[in-house]
Amino acid sequence: MSTRLVTFTLGDRLCGIPVDRVQEVLPSRPRTRVPLAPDDVAGLVNLRGQVVLTVDLRRRLGMPAHDGEQMMTVVFVGDETVSLLVDRIGDVLVVDEDQFELPPQTLSEPLRAVILGTYKLADQLLLALDVDAVAS
Repeated sequence: MSTRLVTFTLGDRLCGIPVDRVQEVLPSRPRTRVPLAPDDVAGLVNLRGQVVLTVDLRRRLGMPAHDGEQMMTVVFVGDETVSLLVDRIGDVLVVDEDQFELPPQTLSEPLRAVILGTYKLADQLLLALDVDAVAS
């Protein structure tokens, strides 16, 4: 059985989330900060009249801040939408179950908490993110 994943990068890591969990991918937009929110909450963004929480995945995973322009991956979390800030959007990849492995022990604890597992690609590992864990 195969799975289609929308891919993106965070630093040198290639990550992916299931296509059916993605509403859209957009350039980053101005955000309104949320007072007293955790550091990984980048703020609120207005998407065509809908107020959407934006999570900075770099901060959520304990990575240093990104210097350049980021992209937003808007995902479905239950009946809500959440925007995830990522460095760069990649392609939609089709991966097979036989490529899947549990998360390696070498990953940092913040990363292990949001990774379902990895897919071995020809030239690198693809980290499969748990959308619900990332957005919570």
